[in-house]
Amino acid sequence: MSALTEVVLTFDELEAIRLGDLEGHYQEDAATEMGVSRQTFGRIIETAHRKVAEALCHGKALQIAGGIVEMTETRKFTCSGCGHNWEVPYGVGRPSVCPECKSANVHRSPEDRGYGGGCGHGRRRSWRRGGISERES
Repeated sequence: MSALTEVVLTFDELEAIRLGDLEGHYQEDAATEMGVSRQTFGRIIETAHRKVAEALCHGKALQIAGGIVEMTETRKFTCSGCGHNWEVPYGVGRPSVCPECKSANVHRSPEDRGYGGGCGHGRRRSWRRGGISERES
């Protein structure tokens, strides 16, 4: 990998691909979620598509970089059995049962899925122009 020429994809470009291509949002909706105009979103995703195509067609490494990343300290879970919501710190593993009713029907809360549910696995992130910032609770 280290011998390959790199194409650098910014976090904003990755988020545009996630929202537009992976999640299938219309450009207007994706732009709103990113906090940019529809025209700006169009420019971002066009550049992202060109970079991904260059990496794929010319055998280049795709590096994702640029922007500011702030991580949340906890993950939110919901029990489908009793509806209980709770948070656990990162690094302690996924809860196997609900602390209230002991049901095993436990999943990440919908509002906590964010980036981690879209492009791989990781801590919840929300996107803004110029980088990523912690999602307001």
